[in-house]
Amino acid sequence: MAKSLFQKVWGAHVVRTLSSGATQLFIGTHLIHEVTSPQAFGMLRALGLKVRYPHRTFATVDHIVPTDEGEEPFSDKLADAMIKELRKNCAENNITFFDRSTGFQGIVHVVGPEQGITQPGTTIACGDSHTATHGAFGAIAFGIGTSQVRDVLATQTMALEALKVRRINVDGKLTPGVYSKDVILHIIRLLGVNGGLGYAYEYGGSVFDGFTMEERMTVCNMTIEGGARCGYVNPDEKTVAYLKGRKYAPKGADWDKAVTRWLSFASDKDCAYDDVVNIRAETIRPTVTWGINPGQAIFIDETLPKVEDLPERERGTAIEAYQYMKLQPGKAVKGTPIDVAFIGSCTNGRISDFQEVAKFVKGHKVKAGVKAIVVPGSQLVAKIAEEMGLDKIFTDAGFEWRAAGCSMCLAMNPDKLVGDQLCASSSNRNFKGRQGSPTGRTILMSPLMVAAAAITGTIADAREVFSIKS
Repeated sequence: MAKSLFQKVWGAHVVRTLSSGATQLFIGTHLIHEVTSPQAFGMLRALGLKVRYPHRTFATVDHIVPTDEGEEPFSDKLADAMIKELRKNCAENNITFFDRSTGFQGIVHVVGPEQGITQPGTTIACGDSHTATHGAFGAIAFGIGTSQVRDVLATQTMALEALKVRRINVDGKLTPGVYSKDVILHIIRLLGVNGGLGYAYEYGGSVFDGFTMEERMTVCNMTIEGGARCGYVNPDEKTVAYLKGRKYAPKGADWDKAVTRWLSFASDKDCAYDDVVNIRAETIRPTVTWGINPGQAIFIDETLPKVEDLPERERGTAIEAYQYMKLQPGKAVKGTPIDVAFIGSCTNGRISDFQEVAKFVKGHKVKAGVKAIVVPGSQLVAKIAEEMGLDKIFTDAGFEWRAAGCSMCLAMNPDKLVGDQLCASSSNRNFKGRQGSPTGRTILMSPLMVAAAAITGTIADAREVFSIKS
């Protein structure tokens, strides 16, 4: 019988069916960081348990590390304590740790792929909601809570309910100035922030076939924002080419065997899906959020929706969003003044993101009064970017070039909004208080759109700012 990748990978990792009806699933790769792991290790100690398969767990530090402070001890005492605790836990349990001294530290969802740890056909878990990123490689990747981190450390398994599979086809050709970030924001806008509940999303069509691995990662990263538990793209020759030669990828004869196995996990052409959504690429334009969840989004050249024009179930949240964001229904979002511009995060902090923006910002200057920061997703990304001279392009334009970390994506490090500042952000969430201030405001967009906002000092159409012709 024809099967989807989800069915194949799930079936290959089933340990047993539990009395509750849930599946005990073997987790091939476990990724940990400093925020959700300390309590899990504490639980193991209390239970007198050891880490079952240390070689299947990899750690890095990302959420709490300051991006403008190179030396330890950190001025933030909690951050300093958390990195020391992770070091201790990894050393005691023989877990590979990409510490700041290794040159490979970074955001967990950037480090896993670039080290070749993320591979097709496996199950991946991490105590972070954006673990779906790794699905770009044809893996089934879940974000999990602290008690599940404990379970995976202790047993290399966890209990999960099987999911339905929705195939999302994006066919055609994206117009200039439209990026993978616009694609996923558009998908979430169409299907809703709860549209994926109970589903895994399989992304396909000519646009995904043409996407680079880093573009696929951007889309899979934000799957969780659409309510789905995981999202993936079928592995292909691009997947194989990306992984070849990476540190933890198979070598020699094992490589050839691995490639054959990886590609075999791709969904069968005649497999059945629980739902299919078709989208034309040409209909997607640069997209920005206007509210307090990623589904509240519009094309940059649209006006903000009137509350009465929205489905009744969305009106209450829309009213709340307009009050919080200080925006007016029926008006244009374009032209809204910004205070901060942030390019980075596990969504858009990879080398291709910086290369693309650098092409356009050269010769431009950040608007006076705007704080603009660029944060590489890993030390390796930073090294490559600096070797290419991208850091100088950004700093010459008035951006701050920072060290690797989660930075302004979330309020667990010093990079935070103040008061009701408005931030143009390439990150993944625009929830109330997400960027550190309980009244701070976030508008999500592609990295190039963030650059356009930084240069003009307002939410702007990058196609106009940088003279991008269709």
